[in-house]
Order: sequence, then C-alpha cells, then structure tokens
Amino acid sequence: MGIIERIKEIEFEMARTQKNKATEYHLGQLKAKIAKLRTQLLEPAKGSSGAGEGFEVTKFGHGRVALIGFPSVGKSTLLTMLTGTHSEAASYEFTTLTCIPGIIHYNDTKIQLLDLPGIIEGASEGKGRGRQVIAVSKSADIVLMVLDASKSEGHRQILTKELEAVGLRLNKRPPQIYFKKKKTGGISFNSTLQLTHVDEKLCYQILHEYKIHNAEVLFREDATVDDLIDVIEGNRKYMKCIYVYNKIDVVGIDDVDRLARQPNSVVISCNMKLNLDRLLAKMWEAMGLVRVYTKPQGQQPDFTDPVVLSADRGGCTVEDFCNHIHRSLVKDVKYVLVWGTSARHYPQHCGLAHMLEG
Repeated sequence: MGIIERIKEIEFEMARTQKNKATEYHLGQLKAKIAKLRTQLLEPAKGSSGAGEGFEVTKFGHGRVALIGFPSVGKSTLLTMLTGTHSEAASYEFTTLTCIPGIIHYNDTKIQLLDLPGIIEGASEGKGRGRQVIAVSKSADIVLMVLDASKSEGHRQILTKELEAVGLRLNKRPPQIYFKKKKTGGISFNSTLQLTHVDEKLCYQILHEYKIHNAEVLFREDATVDDLIDVIEGNRKYMKCIYVYNKIDVVGIDDVDRLARQPNSVVISCNMKLNLDRLLAKMWEAMGLVRVYTKPQGQQPDFTDPVVLSADRGGCTVEDFCNHIHRSLVKDVKYVLVWGTSARHYPQHCGLAHMLEG
C-alpha cells in the first residue's frame, strides 16, 4: 500500500470516529501518523540522485511574492498589470506551464513577483505539478492567493488545505511550545497555564508515535494537538497570505462589500484596473519592509537608493543595517544619528540595538 493510500485510509478512519473525551487520544495518534506520512511524501525517493524537475527562479530584489490560485483566475493578467512582464493569458485553463518572474518597482524598492501555474485539488499529493508550485511558494516572503470572486467560497478552503498539507501555515504564528529532545531522563511535561486541548497522556502518546522517549516539553499557551505535532515535526513554514478576489466587475456590490471586509482580503478587477493600488499598499504593509536612506556628513540625504531591511531577512536594527553595508562596519560604530519615525527627536544618538522603522 502506497503512502497516499495509507493517508486516505487514516483520514477515513478519523472521519468515522466520533469526537469525544474517550476518543481524543486515538484521534491525536491518528493525526500524528498522518503528519509523519505527509513528511515522507515530501521527501525525495530513495535512490534518486541529482536535482528533480522544478522551476526555481533566482532570488532578486528586496522581497519575493508568489501568486497561487486555481487555473484561469487572472494570475498572469495580474503579473502583467503590476510588473509589465508579459505572461501568456488566454480563456483556457493551464495557460501558464512554468514559473514566470516579474519585478514590481514600488516605494524605491524592487519586489519580485512570481506567476506560478494553477494548482488543483490534490496538488499536495503531486497532481498537476502541484508539489513544484508549492515548493517555489515556500521560498517567497508572502503569498498572494488569487481567487475568482464569482466562484464559490470553497476554493479558498481547498487551497488552504492543500498548502497546510505540505507544511505551510498561512497567517499564523509559531506555537508557544518549547520542545527539546534529550538522550536520557524520560519525558518532562510542563505548562505555564491550564491546558484544555492537550494533557500529559496525549502528549506522551504522540511522542511515542514519533519514537521519542526522552524530551522536554513546555506549553506557554493553550495549544492544540495539531500545534504540538507542528513543533515536533519542526519543518513548518509560517507565512503571511493576502486573499486577492479578482473579477469583482462580474458580481454584485453586496458580494464585493462582503469579500472586502474579510480579514487579509483585497478585491480587485484586472479587466477594469480597479483597486490595484490598494493591493500594492496591502502587500507593502504585509512584507514589513523598512527603507533606510544614508546621509553623508554635512550634505543632503541620498533619497535615490535606500538600504531595504525586513524582519524576515536579517532584521531591522542598526547592527543589521551596518552588516548589510559591510560586516567590518559594526566594529567601528560607536553611535549613529537617526532621523525618522523610530527617533524621539531629530537627530537622535542611537546604539547598535536601536530598532529602525519604515
């Protein structure tokens, strides 16, 4: 029996198991088994050598954004609108068959936008080159999930489920669980607050499923079984995601209003060029880029070429800024003069630990 068949079998068993106090340990073990099998599914086959068939693109610019969505929702048109790069767009599905990069010039920065082929249900199992698409999206800073405003709301759930199956967690933060494997001493289980989803017995059973018999576990929040499994697996990627509803020119104003009010959502129309500026602003806000302009002593600041920092790419302190220019600069810096939103007065004398704001 293959891995996919075993996953389907366990999912079927979970679906027919009643959820109550008596079955929660059994369900917890089944969830751990599925997580292990999905990790095996992502690993390259044994005996295979060399690089697999993919379409990775060289990183360029100050940030990277991936466009993910079903076929024919307007990803290629959106790329052409925002970057000027031509991406083949037609009225049939799967027009785009490889990864097409483009560059957005916004607020003195360069942001790389990747137009990926449309993914279908079952992409996490390898259908329709789904695994290659999701692998490229893992290397992005944020994901733009492009959806068709005229289609059902179920598309968003299907895409989220496919991405979660391969270890992408959208708009979530890492669970506050400390986990460390040890060589001896058994399992030490502690929590700083009362837990309602996990107890000591369930934690032991999940760890035994992973053949871990010596470890330290500390819960700092009321986390679920899925959060504990994510921490044990240790290969999850937590990403920001913006839900982009395209084709709002073919639906009613009430539907547009409802979609626009959902969290992390933007409504646009590529056909009529509606609300694209709001999408860029939302994308900029989600990426959290900080522009730092240098000022030579006794001269005007140079507002043409900023140093761009971000929390995801190295950090936003004065020390990170110095390392960005040259590694040896940190040793010589005693203090810096800062103008801008992070300074209390202009100019402010700051040390290396000062956090810069955009």
